[in-house]
Amino acid sequence: MPPAPVSSGMNPHFALPERSFQRAIGLALALAIAGSWLSIHAYAMFVFELSWTNWPLALVMAAVQCWLSVGVFIVCHDAMHGTLVPGRPAVNGAIGTVLLALYAGFGWKHLRDAHLTHHKLAGHAGDPDFDENNPGDFWRWYATFFRRYFGWQSILFVHTVVGIYWLVLDIPMVQIVMLYGLPALASSLQLFYFGTFRTHRHLPGAGESGGGFADHHNARSDDFGTLASLASCFHFGYHLEHHRRPDVPWWALPAARRAGVGRVELTEKVPA
Repeated sequence: MPPAPVSSGMNPHFALPERSFQRAIGLALALAIAGSWLSIHAYAMFVFELSWTNWPLALVMAAVQCWLSVGVFIVCHDAMHGTLVPGRPAVNGAIGTVLLALYAGFGWKHLRDAHLTHHKLAGHAGDPDFDENNPGDFWRWYATFFRRYFGWQSILFVHTVVGIYWLVLDIPMVQIVMLYGLPALASSLQLFYFGTFRTHRHLPGAGESGGGFADHHNARSDDFGTLASLASCFHFGYHLEHHRRPDVPWWALPAARRAGVGRVELTEKVPA
């Protein structure tokens, strides 16, 4: 399936690097993120022994693992748009399939199709990422979001992994919860808060229109610096830029922002 169409309000002066360079950067960053994520998980489950003396280190590991889990999902998100390895749909699909399965037993086709539907219907009924009944309520919207994406396959996968770790490999449950369960759950909250709720929520007092949006994408961007943007959600907070230019990989979104892709003067006028 091709990437979502690029908005006609895109900045014509912002150009992506050559495809070969984009592929090299995308694959190198994907390997670094996913490799670090898997390495920490393996160490946390099979080498590390949680105790009262090293729990501060465990908390640090959990925090890093949460951030890397966000990164793994963003890599998969680029694969959905074909921007991870441009021009190689089979490679994008293979990487996305493996990483989403390892992340939480997610199905590649289901998530890819749902995300592309989100781009087509952003902020409207039928958008799988949006809760039209609670457009400004974090916890109710998150509950809707969780129910839509965490189906029986994900639940079965997580329970199977936890069961093997606990009952077969005799890893203490507290260690599994702290270094596997909590980072995974926290990463879903982090992704939802910075990549969905803040960027698509209806602002208080905005009226029936929802307000606060620049154009029909019904998305806004966080005004974070580059480092804060990377730390919060791998630049996914530059969300209007992403919706206007879904052909831009996550690591190039700061450049797209500097080029003015998300400027208000580039908005498309939506008929009243």
